[in-house]
Amino acid sequence: MNNSDAVFVEVDDFCQTFLPAWEKHLISSGIKHRNKPFRLSVSEVMTMVIDFHQSSYRYFKTYYIHFIYRYLTNEFPELVSYTRILKLMQGILVPLCSYLTYR
Repeated sequence: MNNSDAVFVEVDDFCQTFLPAWEKHLISSGIKHRNKPFRLSVSEVMTMVIDFHQSSYRYFKTYYIHFIYRYLTNEFPELVSYTRILKLMQGILVPLCSYLTYR
């Protein structure tokens, strides 16, 4: 198991607990949120962001297009365009910050 796999397993385990609790909090507080499912899971997007920051790539766009698209299509079979991943990254801010605080 490489480092990315280990990060994904840990992030996914965290998301299994965190996301339902966060969803429940949003509903109880009356905050409206989108319920459209991602093609990529929250865990996958968070793993990409964490892995990018642990990589030697300077820019996320280069990392996504030249590394993820080139070498990790088997690990992420539902890859989306670069502009779409930027939109998805906006939706993982709270789970990502919570995970990093938890760690």
